[in-house]
Amino acid sequence: MSLTYTEVRKLDLDPATHPRGRSFLSAASGLVRLGRRHYVVADDEQHLGVFDADGTSPVQLVRLFAGDLPESAKKRKAKKADLETLLLLPPMAGCPGGALLALGSGSRPNRMRGALLGLDAEGALLAGVRTIDLEPLYRPLVARFAELNIEGALISGNDLMLLQRGNKGGPNATVRFPWPAIEAWLQGQAAAALEPAAVREYDLGAVDGVAFGFTDATALPDGGWLFSAVAEATDNAYDDGDCRGAAIGVVGADEELRVMRNLSPRRKIEGIEMRMVQGKVAIGMVTDADDPEQPAEYGTATL
Repeated sequence: MSLTYTEVRKLDLDPATHPRGRSFLSAASGLVRLGRRHYVVADDEQHLGVFDADGTSPVQLVRLFAGDLPESAKKRKAKKADLETLLLLPPMAGCPGGALLALGSGSRPNRMRGALLGLDAEGALLAGVRTIDLEPLYRPLVARFAELNIEGALISGNDLMLLQRGNKGGPNATVRFPWPAIEAWLQGQAAAALEPAAVREYDLGAVDGVAFGFTDATALPDGGWLFSAVAEATDNAYDDGDCRGAAIGVVGADEELRVMRNLSPRRKIEGIEMRMVQGKVAIGMVTDADDPEQPAEYGTATL
């Protein structure tokens, strides 16, 4: 049984607001929903996007990093921070509504950057963006995985959980860090390298011999989590490949894989969020077509 994907809108921009005059985001890769506000990162941009899924107004851009990326797709790919993950953190000092944390994939040294943005009590952005050096967080993972490729993250219980996307170079895995240690590090109270508390590998199956890999995740109310996965025909964590399949899955609070449902029509889902609506899981998703000339989409499905 498959899930039906319904496109809601393209992630259109006002070209006057984009440093290269682009009229859309083309590589959406992480998604957080707070009320009607949707926050999105794209892996080939220097900005956070903000939009209302039910409206038609252009996505608003919030700069995360100084400088602009080259127009050439090849050169942009080499220089980008590769922001693959956006997650909501709990309230912290000075951030009554929590904070958004955008994470680079870690697949290259220049992709070990992140950005921290505080939220007010209503879920709106506070002034100021802090750049985060992710090397202390990723250092133990570089030694653990043949090719580091962090594609998702969430707060799970009292842990920060990162999702390592598997490919032909290694497995899918979750990596848990105690949240109090991460919070202290983000607030500048701890500078030492962080050590994961647990690592667990997952086999998500394959399509036509191409293995599924994690692309994002979000917490469920019962302590489990929902994830997106795609089967992308690539040998490494840098090059893109043909998307052979897309799926949504559920992992229980006991960390066991419960179910995976293929998505139809197929989209390369890179960011995911969820709400409970009348006892069902209402899923919001953003896409990356791996084509700079194709706009990213926001779509929905119900599990």
